[in-house]
Amino acid sequence: MERKGAAKIRLGMVGGGRDAFIGGVHRIAARLDDQYELVAGCFSSTPEKSRASGADLGLDPARVYDDFAAMAQREARLKEGIEAVAIVTPNHMHYPAAKEFLKRGIHVICDKPLTATLAEAKKMVKAAESSGALFVLTHNYTGYPMVRQARAMVAAGELGAIRVVQVEYPQDWLTEALEATGQKQAGWRTDPERSGAGGSIGDIGTHAMNLAGFVSGLRLEAVCADMQSFVEGRRVDDNAHVLLRFEGGARGMLWSSQVAPGNENALRLRIYGEKGGLEWAQEEPNTLWHAPFGEAPRRIRRGYAGSDGAAGRVSRIPSGHPEGYLEAFATIYTEAAAAIRARAAGTALPEGVLYPGVGDGVDGVAFVDACVRSSARGGVWVTPAR
Repeated sequence: MERKGAAKIRLGMVGGGRDAFIGGVHRIAARLDDQYELVAGCFSSTPEKSRASGADLGLDPARVYDDFAAMAQREARLKEGIEAVAIVTPNHMHYPAAKEFLKRGIHVICDKPLTATLAEAKKMVKAAESSGALFVLTHNYTGYPMVRQARAMVAAGELGAIRVVQVEYPQDWLTEALEATGQKQAGWRTDPERSGAGGSIGDIGTHAMNLAGFVSGLRLEAVCADMQSFVEGRRVDDNAHVLLRFEGGARGMLWSSQVAPGNENALRLRIYGEKGGLEWAQEEPNTLWHAPFGEAPRRIRRGYAGSDGAAGRVSRIPSGHPEGYLEAFATIYTEAAAAIRARAAGTALPEGVLYPGVGDGVDGVAFVDACVRSSARGGVWVTPAR
């Protein structure tokens, strides 16, 4: 990956203050390839916490804001104001924050899901289209080198016509009512006013669905969902089984769960076509299994011959060293940096640059909405309302 020679992109952040896990992840990802400099932020809805978080990060106090609207207004007027902003708030604040920056031509890098509701997701599309600024959604699992390898193999026809897609993302951290203890991450993720109607399906099911579509190249046609809230009193799902129908005839299954003891972040994808199959697991990210029909399965490792195309382009370190979650997140930020620089220069997007955008975000929110409607109606087939 090319990472040298260009001035750093001036970055702001909304959300991600003290004790916010994902804010730290975004800051690391932005720094990893030395593409950005964090210069401003509104890190919390509580002004005191925002200022304290800015001080922790060594920012100029004059560029640490009490609310994101004031930040967008002032930064847009500054000669050296921010060029891009990372939105890392709970889901219900994605749209109101992002629109303030988009309407001022500031590029947005937003955590997933796109919004808490489908209505807001459609508004976000309009805001992005009318802005002229870039909108990047951090479905970070698309940044793994071997995920890029799998996508390239499918696109090259090595599996033939795709028939079956299976994807799962089980965790165990919400097996008990953690939200009742005051734990911050559990609190907002299980509150439908902040997370949206989807619980596990919105938090991690959207990652699984995005990964399935990114690698397979297939577009979702309909879902049949069975969703549960196993923990007593929980207001959103903590487990979901979903049957998938794709345009063109392929079929699939998706399982998301946050009440599966023994699973940490066990995202796994299996794709089967008429000529063979592929399997990839996030907890062993350097390995992709390829099973040509009638032959012994073979292991493709990042950094070795056979993985030096799409995978090699987003690899940073020699083979044998794992490229993991933070590096995959950084890939999205670096792809975004390439797109931002191309936009500023009025040139074409560099060859091979890929990142999820606002359209992928709408697909994700429409998927959650369809699953919720399907499950509420007893598991009938529902077409996503994009």
